[in-house]
Amino acid sequence: MALPVVNNQDAIAWTDLHLSPVALDLGFFQLRWYSLAYLAGIFVGYWYLLKLVKQPGSPMARRHADDMVFYAALGIILGGRLGYVLFYNLAWYIQHPADILKLWDGGMSFHGGVIGTTLGILYLSWKEKLPWLRMHDYVACCVPFGLFFGRIANFVNHELWGAPAGSGVPWAIRFPEVIAGLTVLGPPRHPTQLYEAILEGAVLFAILAWMFWKTQARYEPGKLVGAFIFFYGCFRFGIEFVREPDAQLVEFARATHLHMGQWLSLPMILGGLYLMLTAKGRRVRVEPTAGSASVA
Repeated sequence: MALPVVNNQDAIAWTDLHLSPVALDLGFFQLRWYSLAYLAGIFVGYWYLLKLVKQPGSPMARRHADDMVFYAALGIILGGRLGYVLFYNLAWYIQHPADILKLWDGGMSFHGGVIGTTLGILYLSWKEKLPWLRMHDYVACCVPFGLFFGRIANFVNHELWGAPAGSGVPWAIRFPEVIAGLTVLGPPRHPTQLYEAILEGAVLFAILAWMFWKTQARYEPGKLVGAFIFFYGCFRFGIEFVREPDAQLVEFARATHLHMGQWLSLPMILGGLYLMLTAKGRRVRVEPTAGSASVA
């Protein structure tokens, strides 16, 4: 059953917000907010990671954190792009392989970025003989920054919008859409980019920060990364109910009764729950690589 749509005149027009996907236009070069969001997420995450590794019992030293930024950035970009290509639009990229390199046009998969970052962490932990699961715990606490900035950039880009909104959504947004070959303001929609920025960014950061600073979670390998993927999976799964599926995946959603994002989130929810429930059994005496004390 279709949701009742609010009066168009009662909704906020995206064009009235005077936003532009381009942050700086020099004519020969354009700097987009999408690119700045990735840079901001990486650098703010790095700053926070340095604060974490200063605490007692850290699984890595400052020099490892410096290396981690490189591997995480590489994993986010390569994994995120390849994940989008494979999970969301493979048919198009098979026919247009050169477009895979056009990162400035958007199209990144968070789930692919998680896989890429995980591979980077595994390589660094193997190379430096560090505890890979505890490294995941520390990196997971930093990821919500990138999610927050990335979702804000999605809103500025007027992409990944939500489904048509009901009459009880006064904050509904009319985004520019191509209808019958013309770019017009579409129906009022849920600004799911902002929902995700709040839940996947601010709320998820608050949960992990509380666990890290106020509990013993960082001494139970897998508990923090488990909480991250569990809560992210739950937030993403729920928001997808009011998010519009990618145009090329509309039939997939109808056939399977779930969006691609929901299918990809299910193993995250189950895996995260497992890691949290079994974390206490993995606790051992933690000797610091950095920080000031061992923790029994």
